[in-house]
Amino acid sequence: MHHLIIGAGPAAVTAAEHLRKLDADCRITMLAAEGVPPYSRMALPYFLVGNIEAEGCYLRKNAGHYESLRIDVVHGRASSVDTGAKRVSLLGGDTLDYDRLLIATGSTATRPPIEGIDLNAVHNCWSLADAHRIIEGTSEGSRVVLMGAGFIGCIILEALAARKVELTVIEMEERMVSRMTNAAMGGMIKRWCEDKGIRVMTDTRVTSLAESGGALTVSTAGGDTLEADVVICATGVRANTAFLEGSGIELDAGIVVDDCMATSVPDVWAAGDVAQGKDLSTGDYEIQAIQPTAVEHGKLAATNMINGNSTPRAGTMNMNVLDTVGLISTSFGLWMGVDGGDTAELSNPDRFEYLNLQFQGDVLVGASSLGMTQHVGVLRGLIQTGARLGRWKAVLMEEPNRINEAYLAAAQSQDATLVAA
Repeated sequence: MHHLIIGAGPAAVTAAEHLRKLDADCRITMLAAEGVPPYSRMALPYFLVGNIEAEGCYLRKNAGHYESLRIDVVHGRASSVDTGAKRVSLLGGDTLDYDRLLIATGSTATRPPIEGIDLNAVHNCWSLADAHRIIEGTSEGSRVVLMGAGFIGCIILEALAARKVELTVIEMEERMVSRMTNAAMGGMIKRWCEDKGIRVMTDTRVTSLAESGGALTVSTAGGDTLEADVVICATGVRANTAFLEGSGIELDAGIVVDDCMATSVPDVWAAGDVAQGKDLSTGDYEIQAIQPTAVEHGKLAATNMINGNSTPRAGTMNMNVLDTVGLISTSFGLWMGVDGGDTAELSNPDRFEYLNLQFQGDVLVGASSLGMTQHVGVLRGLIQTGARLGRWKAVLMEEPNRINEAYLAAAQSQDATLVAA
């Protein structure tokens, strides 16, 4: 049995290792599009700062790791998939046949369609090659404009600040990290960054980039112009699915998968940032582009590639944990709330502390926090299990910071119910 994996990120590597664990005799091939060993994009900021060498980004540090597991790593880029013939074509003309296929091709950074976006001093920060270019083009005091203050943008922001560049962040939305923060949280993160010497321009759109005298001029819709040595674009990503056109695999925002990570075509699965899987809270099928989800996807897909889709999963919880220049923010589940639900809020702007709880009945369905890491595990656990809080819901409405006590009470109640049953 030949298992072919297209991709070499966390989902792909986890799947390959799990396939070997479940089947000692199968053939496993992993197709890596970049000419380097499989690595983690989440490690790139540490490389930018200089905390690690490029090799420190590799997902597995031991020499010969893949060879020892008899996982063949082939470098090449898929150009098409013939699901009838069970064959993957590569750029350059080579082909790979498979018995079962896992697509874990992740996503690609996008750029807005503005004048000058393709100038040499404009970079993404999405690959090891991107990181090398940023390191070569910046040093202490370099003028850097970062376009985008979403989740990825703020991770890059952290690394740039550590490189001691003169940093300006431009964000189209009215607040930073808008997909995991409300106005209160986003405003605190902005103020925190400004206190660290970072200029942050929210509700601002870049209209053009121009090069003159070795520097870039960044123009905005509001009429501002900024001079920069380097511009970094972190304005969004898209799933890598273009090569699947004509394959018969159902596509939407990503590859549509079922509860077993199986696609619409037999013997083909998908995992990671390219997979449009079930959200635990809503039941909708969405892309959840974070590394822990990619790892879960990879293991689940591998299990079902071996056992024939006999291990479904209820879904993956929407979860984000972000460090922005030392300020930790989190969001879990339906952090924005539900119709008819209740909200409890604790806010201490002077200390950059914030906690927001979202309820449906007496069940915690979503939460977000800032500067309060002691509750992270509890928030995730309560939302993931859907535990009923009973009288503790009323307590939390008045004192949200007692969430740890509520968690213990809910756990004890569940244990008592199990014993009684």
